[in-house]
Amino acid sequence: MTGILPPEFAYLTHLQELDLTRNYLSGSIPSSYGQLRVTIFGPIPKELGDIFTLEELVLENNLLEGPLPPNLGSLNRLKKMFLSANNLNGTIPENFSNLKNMTDFRIDGTSISGTIPDFIGNWTKMDRLDIQGTSMEGPIPSTIYQLKNMTELRISDLRGEQMQFPNLQGLTNMERLDLSNNMLNDTIPDTFEQLNFDNMLLGNNTLSGAIPSWMLSMSGRKNIDLSYNNFTHTSTPGCQPSTINLAASNSDTMNTFKNTDAWCSMKPLICPTEAKYTSLFINCGGGRTTFEGNDYEEDMISYIATNTFSLDVSGPDFYNTARLAPNSLKYYGLCLRGGSYRVRLHFAEIMFSNDSTYSSLGRRIFDVAIQGRVVLKDFNIMEKANGVGKGHTEVFDDITVSSTLEIHMYWTGKGTNAIPERGVYGPLISAITVTPNFNTGSGLPVGAVIGIVLGSIVVVLIVLFALWKKGIFGGKNNEEELELRALDLQTGHFRLRQIKAATNNFDPANKIGEGGFGPVYKGVLADGAVIAVKQLSSKSKQGNREFVNEIGMISALQHPNLVKLYGCCIEGNQLLVIYEYMENNCLARALFGRDDQRLNLDWATRKRICSGIAKGLAYLHEESRLKIVHRDIKCTNVLLDKDLNAKISDFGLAKLDEEENTHISTRIAGTVGYMAPELSVGKATQTTGQKRNLFTFLTGLTSYKNREIC
Repeated sequence: MTGILPPEFAYLTHLQELDLTRNYLSGSIPSSYGQLRVTIFGPIPKELGDIFTLEELVLENNLLEGPLPPNLGSLNRLKKMFLSANNLNGTIPENFSNLKNMTDFRIDGTSISGTIPDFIGNWTKMDRLDIQGTSMEGPIPSTIYQLKNMTELRISDLRGEQMQFPNLQGLTNMERLDLSNNMLNDTIPDTFEQLNFDNMLLGNNTLSGAIPSWMLSMSGRKNIDLSYNNFTHTSTPGCQPSTINLAASNSDTMNTFKNTDAWCSMKPLICPTEAKYTSLFINCGGGRTTFEGNDYEEDMISYIATNTFSLDVSGPDFYNTARLAPNSLKYYGLCLRGGSYRVRLHFAEIMFSNDSTYSSLGRRIFDVAIQGRVVLKDFNIMEKANGVGKGHTEVFDDITVSSTLEIHMYWTGKGTNAIPERGVYGPLISAITVTPNFNTGSGLPVGAVIGIVLGSIVVVLIVLFALWKKGIFGGKNNEEELELRALDLQTGHFRLRQIKAATNNFDPANKIGEGGFGPVYKGVLADGAVIAVKQLSSKSKQGNREFVNEIGMISALQHPNLVKLYGCCIEGNQLLVIYEYMENNCLARALFGRDDQRLNLDWATRKRICSGIAKGLAYLHEESRLKIVHRDIKCTNVLLDKDLNAKISDFGLAKLDEEENTHISTRIAGTVGYMAPELSVGKATQTTGQKRNLFTFLTGLTSYKNREIC
């Protein structure tokens, strides 16, 4: 069906079940539905909480947004709640603890945040629990062991620190268990042997110790994924046709292809012959074909998608087929000659329709990493190509390869997983093109090449000597650069030409702010990574000492609520700091910016921002190895990422709080006329400007209309 929901449904006073799934309905839910005591767009109506006889609430694969209405917790007859693949946010309300008849709860693929509440232990009738690809944090609560009737448990992609295995002892009815991508850093508990599972996914963690013998003995009878972990070496039953995935599961660094049964349990892949290849062309999911004069080899092993909707796909033939995977898909290019390569990944969404039907509502979202670095986050083929059946190419121009190229595509629990049918959601790719950025052969004799190289070296040395004699080398700028480099900063180094290319030579159009050091620019590196570049201004009163102070401290601090430092650039008279890019800029703009800049922050988001600031400051003040008082915390120094998580920036004027000190300096640092709130308590005098700035910070977060109350 198409169209909107008819308000007249509210007259069906004897309605017992209303199923509108798998249609192409649009618009909002009529408020008159609140009369039904029943209620794909907008927030979930709070009136649903008045349907006290409701037993099943299925709203998955829609575009619902906003927080979960707390009054849904009053539906004490509710057995199923399917909210997967929506834009919902906020946390799980506390009064959901009343849903003691719940048997099936699914919120995967949403933006719901916070920790998994302990009260899920009250849901003792629970049969299936899905929490994948959300914004929630670990650890998994210990009360989960109370869910004795559980048969399917899927909790993956939790954020936060490393965690241990939850206590699953007694859950003997477990058939499917997915705890992948959770930073589990424990050994596999012996109690897991009691679980009667058919499928167990523990990949992409940091599990250690030996793989239990009882688990290896299940090869051929159970499906187990132990890939990408740090198990100690053990003899394995082989990778194929074993049903235990051991790819890169071992921390052993020695590896050859001599033992064909065990090679896939090792992490590094070493070329058994001399590296000789300089290109790679693969038609993923299709047969041999030719494009741009290059022969693409076939890749038709398994998991092949075809153009089932007869879409008019323009471009190369390889867009009509694709390889896909339900979770993870990795390609290796072996024996490549060392150097810089250009990698092109070709995509086309061919599993969703392009008409106004239910099949066109699918959203395939996955991540892509090259050489272990994420280059595409939350990648959506259909969105990038502006529709289905349209070819799209992602290009990465400067990928460094020593001998092995690794391209990894993996699902992180986001998007839809039941369109056009349940089970369609993982990564999909049509073709891979890898070409060198270097000359693959000069055609000259070896002796001639050696002569040219030696002659060039002599000429360069003569030129350098002449410049040195003229005093061009050894100036003030060079001395400063050498002095800074001698500090051996523990962070990444960027070349100035890279930063200029990323920011279009510091184009004013890319300027996103002005900090204490000078302007801040948005940049895009050659591999597609988005960065923020802080440029030390020549007019700034802060100099190299403060620059080094900031670099040294930030590189030693890692916390989810602190802005991450990628590296720095020290070249000539340029001192640059490269940070992660924060999509929603600073809190000041979100609260007090122009109409087109301000964000509509609900109370749950404001509370989460406050909590994030507090966590970041607590880490700086008490939890980090270096005890640091920020001394310049304010709205402009609180940045917001794409999920509106708060991250603190600018530690360049911070004061190290050494433990032997009994007094912390309250000297004003950073912004003139402003005092940071953590230093203002007990201060005898403050200027009007200081009071106003602190007052603005507090009232901005709480949105008190009556400022006299504050």
